Amino acid sequence: MNKPYAIIIGLEVHVQLLTSSKLFCGCSTAFGAAPNTQTCVVCTGTPGALPVMNRQAYLLSVKAALGLNCQIARLTKWDRKNYYYPDLPKGYQISQYDMPLSRDGHLDIPDPEQEGQVRRIRIIRAHLEEDAGKSMHDEVAGKADSRIDLNRAGTPLLEIVSQPDLRSPAEAKNYLTELKLLLNYLGVSDCNMQEGSLRVDANINLHVATPEGNVATPIVEVKNMNSFRAVERALAYEAQRQWELWQETGQRIGDVPKQTRGWEEEAQITRPQRSKEESSDYRYFPDPDLAPVTISEDAIAHVRQSLGELPADLRTRLVGQFGITPYDSDVLVSQGRPLVDYFIAAAEACRDGKAAANWVQQSVLRVLNERQMPIEQFPVPPAELGRLIDEVQSGKMETSRGREVLAEMLATGKSAAAAIDALGIVQVDEADLETLCAELLASNPKVVDDLKQGRLKAAGALIGQAKKRNPNVNATRVREICLQLVQRM
Repeated sequence: MNKPYAIIIGLEVHVQLLTSSKLFCGCSTAFGAAPNTQTCVVCTGTPGALPVMNRQAYLLSVKAALGLNCQIARLTKWDRKNYYYPDLPKGYQISQYDMPLSRDGHLDIPDPEQEGQVRRIRIIRAHLEEDAGKSMHDEVAGKADSRIDLNRAGTPLLEIVSQPDLRSPAEAKNYLTELKLLLNYLGVSDCNMQEGSLRVDANINLHVATPEGNVATPIVEVKNMNSFRAVERALAYEAQRQWELWQETGQRIGDVPKQTRGWEEEAQITRPQRSKEESSDYRYFPDPDLAPVTISEDAIAHVRQSLGELPADLRTRLVGQFGITPYDSDVLVSQGRPLVDYFIAAAEACRDGKAAANWVQQSVLRVLNERQMPIEQFPVPPAELGRLIDEVQSGKMETSRGREVLAEMLATGKSAAAAIDALGIVQVDEADLETLCAELLASNPKVVDDLKQGRLKAAGALIGQAKKRNPNVNATRVREICLQLVQRM
């Protein structure tokens, strides 16, 4: 059933850049240190302390912006965003207002409504700014003092602002998933939401169809979402809440101030936090302590050359080069570049991309999940997995026996050939296989009668007996030979 409204969503994503020091001082950005142990006179806002820009943070931002197909500004400047909050000791945040380092990009994402299709989500801008500190409140009783940890103050953040092109909570989740994957491939952020390396604010409203035309409801900003699934749930709730509110009040955009609401995961609802400020409320002005930043065409070209193969291009190449399905390609690419490289090496070793994709997804990923290890620590080299797959695909052993070989390789570190020898696996001669099948038919007259009557499932009993007599027999060949012999009777 079509809803009488369209959902309009734009996302603001803050990602912490992979630098060892903060944006304007030399303090560490390592996660997990004791509170207020990674601070200095610059990031705590001591009067007279002067900031110095972290060049690596700027270059990582340019790299991310190029990956997002943005236009890079040849000249950008720093601005002070003024507001008061206990975890912002300077009373302002150094950001970029009217001259961001990049703008006008896009990110293509899978369309949740049409399998195999993509949706292009436009990027308004991606700009660099410093983070504030962290306020730690008594979330249980609400009675204890709030504490301030300034370790995060001054951490470099890239804020990526999308156009309001997203049309469903599921699409917003797809956008975030693809964005995180891209930033991981670029090596600009680890995007760890649990450590605060990626945070999402969502702006959402409705366009309601009325006899007079579409009516836009007031925009709401939703915060405090700590996972992509939480983003999806919060937006689904908020869309329904806004629809019910519009039916009651008929409020349109501009009738009331823009509101900020927080998502409560436990209650599965959003609650009002404050009226949203406008840009004029922040009294932006150029930071007098920081010089503008320029970048040359040659420098941009150098960064562009470092991008490497990005996820969308890699998916297309895997499908074309190895003949795997788009679904398999997406699963492999979503696991990260190291696993893709492992798959490629295994596929080249066995010369069968489809089989390699199946083994990597079904066996390798299972072991990685069970042992909680990265692919770099997987004990079986890709070339050896490829040799094992080749043995299976050539018919020398069944897939079930191949899995036994892989288990032996994992347990002992042996090569595929050594593990096969250790398990006593040898290919059964075709003549010996025919002799075995003839003996089985002779000792199972009822099964023979069932097969003559067309009850082909009865062949399963013969396969089980064949396996008991010789574990190395190929079940498929046993079935084929038995049926052929029955037909000659």
